[in-house]
Amino acid sequence: MKTQALLLVDHGSTQSEANELLPRIAQLVKELSKFEIVCYAHMELAEPTIEQGFDFCVAAGASEIIVHPYFLAPGRHSTSDIPRLAARAASKHDGVRYRVTEPLGLDTKIAQLVIERVEQSASRKENPALSEA
Repeated sequence: MKTQALLLVDHGSTQSEANELLPRIAQLVKELSKFEIVCYAHMELAEPTIEQGFDFCVAAGASEIIVHPYFLAPGRHSTSDIPRLAARAASKHDGVRYRVTEPLGLDTKIAQLVIERVEQSASRKENPALSEA
């Protein structure tokens, strides 16, 4: 019986605050999904790396890893860099299968979230950068 893991991958940043969102997203996905194993990794600039994330999934018992680029658009990172790095990480683990999903892309749920964020901004204090333009 195969055990699937989900590995969420974002770009990564030199700013630690920017990297703090992905572990929280991974935890939320784990709570809302049927995945027993949900790990995260940064494509570059921070740890865990994709290789480390892949290793964590395997160590947790995964025999199949679904790599999800946590990106909006299907640019170079999500269509080339992440698949290449995932293939390199997978090559260390005989018998472990993997696949890379499409990024978030065009979806009604994302559009609804944009609208929600815009509506939320109306209740916050005015942005000083826009007030005297």
